[in-house]
Amino acid sequence: MTKKLVILTIAAAFTCVQAVPSLAANPDTGPGCGLGKLAWSDYKGQKQIAPQVMMATTNGTFGSGTFGISTGTSGCTNDGTIMASEKVNVFASLNFDNLSQEMAQGQGEHLSSLATLMGVPAEHQAAFLAMAQEKYTTFIHSGETTPVAMLKALNEAVAAHPVLAKVSMNR
Repeated sequence: MTKKLVILTIAAAFTCVQAVPSLAANPDTGPGCGLGKLAWSDYKGQKQIAPQVMMATTNGTFGSGTFGISTGTSGCTNDGTIMASEKVNVFASLNFDNLSQEMAQGQGEHLSSLATLMGVPAEHQAAFLAMAQEKYTTFIHSGETTPVAMLKALNEAVAAHPVLAKVSMNR
């Protein structure tokens, strides 16, 4: 039964590649790492559906994607860079109202937590809080009051700050 499913999946993938060539314009090259990515890396047309299905099937069959991410092998990394920035984005989205209020005050546990997530060490958080309060007026007056705009303004301010630019790790 499993053999039939794999053969049908591969046949369907090849059919889709021929039927829908516009999908090949996707810049994503499929499953990012794992044994499947390594095994099929020489396959011509990495952006097409067939090699992506083969990569994903190989990774799923052997569990190599999860193993590679956990161990940092098979072309995978586990440095957490993407995860760290996503934590900041999710935190800012969920706590946007509190963060806005605390930015105006220049203090608060949500704003301190955001500083920590952004990689600002405890000894420099006072500078971050003061800078956030200073940036708040610019942020509010810009008219674009969204978590994304707030993070963009904060990241730009951190990058321009003489001390914070050197110590912040997750911008």
